[in-house]
Amino acid sequence: MKLDPLLTKAARYVHRGQYGKAIRLLEPEVVRYHDSHRFYYILAVSCLYAGDYGGAHTYFRRCRELKMQDPNTLLGLAVLHVRRGETDRAVELYLEVLDLEAGRAHPSKKAIGLAKRGLTVIRKHGEKEALSAWLESGSLKKLFPPLPPVPRSLLSGIQITLGVISVFALTIALGIYTKVLPNPFSRLSKQMRPGLESLILNESELKAPVKTTGSFRYVLTQDQVLKSYELAKRRFTEFRDEAAKVEINRILESNASDSIKTKANLLLSYTVIPGFNTLKDFYSYIEVQKDPYLYRNVVVRWKGMAANIQQSDRSVSFDLLVGYDLKTVLQGIVPVVLPFATTINQDAPIEVLGSVVIQGEGQLALRGIAIHQPVALPKAEDQ
Repeated sequence: MKLDPLLTKAARYVHRGQYGKAIRLLEPEVVRYHDSHRFYYILAVSCLYAGDYGGAHTYFRRCRELKMQDPNTLLGLAVLHVRRGETDRAVELYLEVLDLEAGRAHPSKKAIGLAKRGLTVIRKHGEKEALSAWLESGSLKKLFPPLPPVPRSLLSGIQITLGVISVFALTIALGIYTKVLPNPFSRLSKQMRPGLESLILNESELKAPVKTTGSFRYVLTQDQVLKSYELAKRRFTEFRDEAAKVEINRILESNASDSIKTKANLLLSYTVIPGFNTLKDFYSYIEVQKDPYLYRNVVVRWKGMAANIQQSDRSVSFDLLVGYDLKTVLQGIVPVVLPFATTINQDAPIEVLGSVVIQGEGQLALRGIAIHQPVALPKAEDQ
C-alpha cells in the first residue's frame, strides 16, 4: 500500500477511536483526494463510528462510485440500510458481497462473516419492532465494516528509502570519482521544475516585448514586461506559484506581445493548486480588492463567517463575511462556491482556501478548494 502521510495519520486516528480528529483532518481535503477510494473509505468509517450516519452515507456512496465492487464499501452501505429499516436493500448488498467473494481466488473471511451475520440479523429481527429493539441495544456496531488498514509505519518506510538512497548515492559517487559518470555539480542547473525550457524568450521576443496598438488594463514599458516575465519564472522555480500568477496576470492584462502572453499562459498551465499547508504567499482581501485583475485565479486564504448557506449533494455556496471571524470588523462580503458537499456551521468562524474569480465589473468571488472550521465531534442520531 502506497504511503500517504495524511491518510496514514487519519487511519491511525480511527484505530485509536479518535474519529472526530480523523474527520476534521480529512474533510478539508476532499478536493485534493476527490478520486481516492481510500480517502473516502477512511472518512466514511470515521463518520459511521462517530454516529454521523448522514455523512457516512454520503462518503460510502462516493466509495461505491469509485469502486463498484469493493466488499467493505458494500458492507458499510448495508449497515446504513439496516439502521434505516430498509432490510430489502441491505439483503441485496449482503448477497452481492457473498457473490463477489465467492468468485475471488482469495476470498475475505472477514467480509463473508459480516455479510452472513447481517443476513442472520435481518432474518431474526426483520420485523420493525424487533429491529428497533435490536438497534437500541447497540448491536449495530457488530455489522460495521473493517477499519481502514494502517500501512507500514512511516519510520520503517523512511529507513528503507534511506537505505536505497545510500546505495544509489555511493554508486553515483564512485562513478563520478572514476569519471565513468559526469559530475552534475560542475555547474548548477537552474531548471528546478519541468517546462522551463519551453519558456525561454527568443531573440525576436526580447527585441519586441510590447505591442503599440490595442486597449490594455496595464501599459508597461519593454523593460517592465521583461522584468515581470522573468520574475514570474523565478517565482515558479521557487515553487511560489501564486506569486508567479500575479506577474502572469500583469502580463496578460497588459500591452505585452502576443507571443510573450502565449508563453505566460503556458507557464500558468504548469502551476499547481496548493493546500492549506503548502500555500506560501498570502494576499489579504484589502490587497486583492484594490486591483482584482492582478489576482485572477490566485489562491488566497481568508477568514470570516459564513452567511446565506446553500447546500446540495455535490456543492455548497455561501457568502463569506471576510474579517468578521472576530465579529469586530467586516472587510467585505465575497460569494464562495465549494465544488464538494460538506457541512458548514454559520455560527462558527471559517477559513476558506480558494482561487479568486472576477464577476461583473471587478466583483470578487472565490472558487473554494478547502475549508477549515472548528467542529464538535458528531453525536449519534436518536433512533
